[in-house]
Order: sequence, then C-alpha cells, then structure tokens
Amino acid sequence: MSAVKKLAKRTATLSGFDLPFAAILLLLLAYGLLMLFSAGYAVALYRRGDAYTYIRPQLLFAALGIAAMYAASLVDYHIWHKLAWWLMGISLVLLVVVLFMPEYNGCKRWIVIPGLGTLQPSEIAKFSVVLVFSHIISLNHDRMKGFSTGVLPFALVLGAVAVLMLLEPHLSGTVLILGIGAVLMFVGGTGLRWFGAAAVLGVGAIAAAVVFLPDLVPYATSRLSSWLDPFADPLGAGHQTIQSLYAIASGGIVGLGLGNSRQKYLYVPEPQNDFIFSILCEELGFVGAALVVLLFLALFLRGMQIAVRARDKFGALLVVGFVTQVILQAVLNIAVVTNTIPNTGISLPFFSSGGTSLLMLLGEMGIVLSVSRQADAR
Repeated sequence: MSAVKKLAKRTATLSGFDLPFAAILLLLLAYGLLMLFSAGYAVALYRRGDAYTYIRPQLLFAALGIAAMYAASLVDYHIWHKLAWWLMGISLVLLVVVLFMPEYNGCKRWIVIPGLGTLQPSEIAKFSVVLVFSHIISLNHDRMKGFSTGVLPFALVLGAVAVLMLLEPHLSGTVLILGIGAVLMFVGGTGLRWFGAAAVLGVGAIAAAVVFLPDLVPYATSRLSSWLDPFADPLGAGHQTIQSLYAIASGGIVGLGLGNSRQKYLYVPEPQNDFIFSILCEELGFVGAALVVLLFLALFLRGMQIAVRARDKFGALLVVGFVTQVILQAVLNIAVVTNTIPNTGISLPFFSSGGTSLLMLLGEMGIVLSVSRQADAR
C-alpha cells in the first residue's frame, strides 16, 4: 500500500498532461483504426475467412495501449534512468532469440508466443535505444564533444543492435534505429566532425556486410532493382510497388470513397500493413493523404514544444527520441509507398497492423505526456 500511496502523492503534485498532443495522438489513432479496417477487411476475408482478423486484435491492442499510455503519463519519467540498460540487455537477447524463429517472407522478425501471438523485438529495441541514449547523454552532456563519451558508447550500442537486425534481415528497422541514434547524438551535442567520420565508417560497414553477410546482398539488390524499374519485373519484385502506384494514381483529389478501393482486393500485397497508405490515397485521395501528413506534422511540432519546455535534459531527449521515431518512420513509409526510396518493409505508425508496434508506440507517447506533466508544473 505504501507504494500506491507514494504514486498517488506524486501524481497529485503534477499538473495535467499536454492536451493538444494527446488530442493529435488520439486523432491519428482513430484515423489509423478506421483505415486499417477499410484496407484490411477484404484480404482478411479472402485469406483468413474472417473480415475482422486484423482490426479485432488491433482494437484490443489500441485499448491496452491507451491504458499503458495513461499509466506511463502518471509515472515519473526519471524511473527510466534506472531501467535503460536492463531494457537494452533484454532487447539484445530478444534480437538473438528471433534469429532462431521460423521465416516469414524471407525474414525472421517475429518471436512466436504460443497462445498469445507474436512479439517483434525490433520495436523493443527502438524503445531501448532512445532510453539508453537519453540516459548516457543526460549524464555526460558537458563532455559530448570527445570521442570516449560523445561517440564510443553510442557506436557500440548501435553496432550491436544493427548487426543483429541485419541478420534478420531488417533493413528498414536498422535504418530507423540508426536515424534515431544520429538525431539524439546531434541534439545531445556530439561533435559534428564525428558525423563525417561516421559516414566513412558507414561505407565501410556496407562493404563489410557484402563480404560477411552474403544472404543480405541478393535481398538488398532485389529491392534496389525493383525500385529503379519496378516494371522490369511486374509480376515479381516490382508487383507491390506497381500496384501501390496504381492505387495512389486512381485516388485523385478526393478519392473513390471510404471502403471503395479496388486495389485492396488482393492486388496490393499486405494492404493492411506496409502499403496501407496507398489504399488510403485511393479511397480518400489527396485530401485524405494530406490530412495524414498534417497530423504527423502537428504531432512533431507539439512534441518539440514539449521537449523545449522539459524540466531537464533527460526529459527533453526522451521526447525528441520518441517523436523522431514516429515521424521518421512515417516519412520512410510514405517514401516507400510512393517509390521515392526502395521498398524496405516499414510500417506506418498508428495505421499499419501490428500489436507490438502499436502498444510500444502508445506507451512511448505516455512517457512524452509524463514529461509534459512535469514541464507544466514548473
């Protein structure tokens, strides 16, 4: 009971969380659930015999995620200082375990939990990277220009995570985590000269991957070829991109109407997941797509306002890390769907089907709200 009383006392000293941020977040979530049902019911019916196959668990995880978000907003975010390295250790163990799981579409990204479903370790790894980087930077913020504190610990963490994720292979997740890490290092004060050195090392790492990870080469080469000319193999590697572009083009300004997509009827593979944005464009047109972009932009701007008002560097870095993760992932997904970059298999936050991802995202947003509570209390 003493722990409960302590939590109640602590909560009573905090003002309310940032309502505009929460409102934007809930609008994104509601929009995402609506589009998931519309984009996914046809493929769910044809392949699983149940039109609610994707939306039913997503609604459950959304409810659990909202509860987790609210609970996280009540907890003092400084507790993550103590848990950062523990969670990173758990993430690394899970990233090793997943390599022994069955393949799905040529990748090993999910741990099967009998009776409960699947767990995607990369989602936990993203969370852990933000925690560990924020923890290290907040403790060494006045020594970030040097190599030993401003580069080495981050390089070791990112290197370990990236190698394990490339073994899956999970190129999009690797790019995303490297991007999140780079943003946090930049905001945290790492010297700019080290980013130049990192670019050189990145080229070396790609060369090493070609030599030591030969299975990754045909995987990456296929993705690159289908990006440059998807019509060269319209029934193979380029099929998904071509069907996605057809869906986007047929949407026009206002779309065909909610539920009226033609491409979701087994033309666009995985319309409920990576390519849900193309179905959204087909059904709701440029207007619906622009609304998605504006909501993500509003989330980013409000998140940065919370980061600026945070009471300490640790809180500011947590907000920057988690909001950057959402925005960078959304940008990459939209870029893939529109064939601006090669297909890397990345989901659209709050829209794509995936319980682990949704639960983790909402929990992270709860930590952002926790930071906003204490920021407003100053």
